[in-house]
Amino acid sequence: MNAPDEDALGDDWDEPGGGFRQSEAQVRAEALIGELAADLREYAIFALDVDGRVSSWNAGAQKIKGYASEEIIGRQFSIFYPPDKVAAGFPDWELSQAVAHGFFIDRGWRLRKDGTRFWAHVVITAQRSPTGELEGFIKVTRDETAARTQRQRSQRRFTDLFELAPVGIALLDESDQVLDANRALCDLLGYQLHGKVAAELMHPSDLAGGLISHPVQESGSRRRDPLSYRVLARSDGQPVLCDVRCAASVHDNGNRFWLAVFQDVTEQVRHAEVLHHQATHDQTTGMLNRQGVNEVLTPMLEGGAVDRAAVLFCDLDNFKRINDSLGHDAGDELLVALAQRLVNELPDSCTAARLYGDEFLLICSDVDACGGLDALTKEVSELLRADIPLRDRLVSVTASIGAAMVHHDATIDEAIRAADAAMFEAKRGHGRISRTGPTTSRGQLTLEEDLREAMRHDRLQLHYQPILAQDGSVVLAEALVRWMHLDRGLLAPGTILPVAEQGGLLPELDRWVLRSALREATGWAQPHGQPVGVSVNISGLRPDAPNFGEEVSSAISESCIAPDRVVVEMVETSYVDLSATPRRVMSDLARTGVRFAMDDFGTGYSSLARLKDLPAQIVKLDRRFVSGMGSDPADLGIARAVVELARAMGRTCIAEGVENVTQHRLLNSLGVDACQGFWFSPPLPASEFHAFLDSHNAAAVI
Repeated sequence: MNAPDEDALGDDWDEPGGGFRQSEAQVRAEALIGELAADLREYAIFALDVDGRVSSWNAGAQKIKGYASEEIIGRQFSIFYPPDKVAAGFPDWELSQAVAHGFFIDRGWRLRKDGTRFWAHVVITAQRSPTGELEGFIKVTRDETAARTQRQRSQRRFTDLFELAPVGIALLDESDQVLDANRALCDLLGYQLHGKVAAELMHPSDLAGGLISHPVQESGSRRRDPLSYRVLARSDGQPVLCDVRCAASVHDNGNRFWLAVFQDVTEQVRHAEVLHHQATHDQTTGMLNRQGVNEVLTPMLEGGAVDRAAVLFCDLDNFKRINDSLGHDAGDELLVALAQRLVNELPDSCTAARLYGDEFLLICSDVDACGGLDALTKEVSELLRADIPLRDRLVSVTASIGAAMVHHDATIDEAIRAADAAMFEAKRGHGRISRTGPTTSRGQLTLEEDLREAMRHDRLQLHYQPILAQDGSVVLAEALVRWMHLDRGLLAPGTILPVAEQGGLLPELDRWVLRSALREATGWAQPHGQPVGVSVNISGLRPDAPNFGEEVSSAISESCIAPDRVVVEMVETSYVDLSATPRRVMSDLARTGVRFAMDDFGTGYSSLARLKDLPAQIVKLDRRFVSGMGSDPADLGIARAVVELARAMGRTCIAEGVENVTQHRLLNSLGVDACQGFWFSPPLPASEFHAFLDSHNAAAVI
């Protein structure tokens, strides 16, 4: 016999003593077998013959049951069972079950040799010959007494905690049925819950579905809203707000169940709701405040649901007179009355808010449902046009309203600012209702800077609209600002003024227009020696500003224009708010020849008693009354009343917005002093206005 090849044997050849040494795999295998054998000693493994007599016995059986093999082999295995089990025939029944099913598994009490009991886990397997005949049984028993005791202790502690816990606890199966509920939960709801389906526990106001299906993260990784809650129902039907936490678990039999903990948070939620309401609502009117507006608009803008959304900015006209006359408490009463009108009568798609002072904001999620933006704006205007009983008086109020559709890229500030700019247009004399589109914040800031540069470098321009006397001569021209923007083209006052107002540039813009208009007017032709006056509409350069008189006088001096050719226009409400000092300044300017015009007369609050004291030499009949003269007897009556009132008080009356021959003839028949409108000419650039003057004789001066 040849010696083994050392190269073939490799590492398994043991030198120098000769023979094979064990590989690491063999070592690990033997260790595993040893561990398995040691583990098997924890089990009683023995065989039974077909009659249930012990036919074999292992060391594990001797260890667990206390019998040596010579003591037990040949004896009936019922010796391991308590007497009551034997009397009931339970051992034989176990074998019959193993015969019928091939095996039988059970847990129960068994006896040791010394008579003590232990909790056993038992598996009995029937053994059959190749022909199928029963040959006996193999029985495996494990002592689980310690584990059962530990489990019982745990169950007892859980039961104690379950009943003693101050919060409600329930066990539910996978069909949402309550398996058990502790006393705290039963007391909280006022009835026994065992056997109830979870849906029966819920209040009708809770629409989230079953408790188990409610989105609770088993991992706990998702942050929970501290104010999230479910609404359960007490036995009397009253809601109970509960923070519900659920976790899945498994019974000993493998069936899954749910553990739910209920914390009553009714008072915390109610308190949080009160605080939230106070933070988002105006204290005086109960309407939403600015923070509340943000909460309404934010999901609309973030969700992109703004295709037909709009914002309306409403400012009460001349509200200051109420606070000054009747006091701030009376003013608050008026605001509350108007707020109630808005809340009670606005369409369902509208939400009303009070921002500051006498400013209201309306958010409409769907203007189409309200008949369109114009119809909605008119409806809101009518709601805010009211005669309100106040401190034994009947106070009439109206509002100037700016409306803006919400752009899908707009921010909240941009949406509100767009409506505010439109309201400003309405307030400054373009009617009490105005519409505009939103400007993005970047666009607004860019336009503000561009406008500032345009004024600084004289890049704005003025157009002039002629005002003609009855004989057709041009007696005045109103200066209207235009801006040839490099990117946006020619911009009109409807765009320029909101930008100036938002950027705080109105006073500076008024100074530019005033100085530029007076300077250009000095070069106008004066046929037959009759000068043409120039009218400048101001809104930022107000008479109550400290240097108003000096500003106007300085512009006149610099241009060298005759003061009696200068007309300063302001809206009617600007006159009503004036105190004695600015009126005196205006009177001083009037003595030099400067004239003041009351623009859009009839849209404000000037009573006849106050009108005679207002420092205005010219009254301009608002275009809204002129437009309806040919079809609406009421408008014709108003126009006649204004013309006669102006004549009686020694004022000059100019009609605005004359657009057709019918209006012109009717106004002439009423005795109006002069007319202005597209029927004669649109606003013209300076060069075209010069040509217009050349074709008309200025035969009279107002």
